[in-house]
Amino acid sequence: MKELSVIEICAGAGGQALGLELAGFEHELAVELDPTAAATLVLNRDWKVAVGDVADPRVFDPRDFAPSPNRGPVDLLAGGVPCPPFSIAGKQLGANDERDLFAWAVEQVAVIQPRALLLENVRGLSMPRFAGYRQHVLERLREFGYSAEWRLIQASEHGVPQLRPRFVLVAMQPEEFQYFRWPEKSGDPGTVGDTLRALMKRDRWEGADAWADKANGIAPTIVGGSKKHGGADLGPTRAKRAWAELGVDAYGVHDSAPPYKKRPMTEYGPKLTNEMVARIQGWILQDPRIENHAAMLRDENPAGYPDYTWTFEGGKTAVYRQIGNAFPPPVARAIGLSIAAALRHQGARVDRDINPAVDPVYQALRKQASFLTAAQIARETGLDLDDPEIDRRISLLSQDFEIHREARPTGFAYKIGQFRAFIGQDDHGRHEYYKSNLSRVS
Repeated sequence: MKELSVIEICAGAGGQALGLELAGFEHELAVELDPTAAATLVLNRDWKVAVGDVADPRVFDPRDFAPSPNRGPVDLLAGGVPCPPFSIAGKQLGANDERDLFAWAVEQVAVIQPRALLLENVRGLSMPRFAGYRQHVLERLREFGYSAEWRLIQASEHGVPQLRPRFVLVAMQPEEFQYFRWPEKSGDPGTVGDTLRALMKRDRWEGADAWADKANGIAPTIVGGSKKHGGADLGPTRAKRAWAELGVDAYGVHDSAPPYKKRPMTEYGPKLTNEMVARIQGWILQDPRIENHAAMLRDENPAGYPDYTWTFEGGKTAVYRQIGNAFPPPVARAIGLSIAAALRHQGARVDRDINPAVDPVYQALRKQASFLTAAQIARETGLDLDDPEIDRRISLLSQDFEIHREARPTGFAYKIGQFRAFIGQDDHGRHEYYKSNLSRVS
């Protein structure tokens, strides 16, 4: 079957890229800001990789991939754009965060005109705080001629033994979106103990089986992708407690499996290695320094992830960050297969509520060019005039949009103005931020 083409932005070290490749997509281009992650892509695949800020036309010019008399449309525009603007662990600045590229990526759909769009981000984007942001995205895609849908995807439902929810947006032209189905659950992901048993036994640790039997749950979300982290660390206090219940010392990442020759094991249990972290993320880390490593991996994992082998560039911390920042390859593959099936018009058509309203207050304000009072908003939305939800929603919207207020005898009237996000403006504050902070942006 003919491979489908994909352009991937913010590609990282290749978690999504590998999954999409296994789903039948061939990369025309991968764009990545971090030089080490880009080097990992080049090390593993003969893809064209552009290194630098994806919003800099000297690095990536979307017009080069627009349909023309000499080429058809790109099948898929995909990416895992920066998460900090929406992360629950951060300030959730959304459109006011200079690192936000979600809205910019959506705008490139009008230029590239791909048959499909796939963007993934953290669970925070699914929360009420960003309902207006999400509604704006759906409306822009509708203006470009696309139908779209959001879905919270759990990595553990697709063979990855980890609590890793990702919020995913898929869009296609309506006639093809009718064939799109979100991937079904693929079964039990297994436990951390089962996943890592062979790796814990690699150096003949006598306690490996007992440890694996105790580690009988799935892992918390692998973190550590941000350059703000001082080193390889398995997460904040709550995550460390969850790891401790699995018998894992989350205060760092070790160079080797137990038993340890230098430092004794703590009361929490063994530390993970990068290879173990990668395995929990859905990868098999292939180490070129180990002779016959590929054969060893096959012996250890006869029913594991034989197609997910990958080699990482960089030192221990750099490798850990690349793994922690990744979209798990098995999850990307599952979604990629669903997109590929839709683009090939496989299966029956699906009736769904395309582009549903997710923020009625936003929708009411967008419908009117004039100011609306609270009473008018209540009538438009069906909310009670005294419902504090109206004020709350306007307050949340004001974080991502300009909200104009006009005093009236009965109170304020409101009108929604410009979207604050970066969508390519030459005078946006993002440009100065990137000049000053490029080495710290992730």
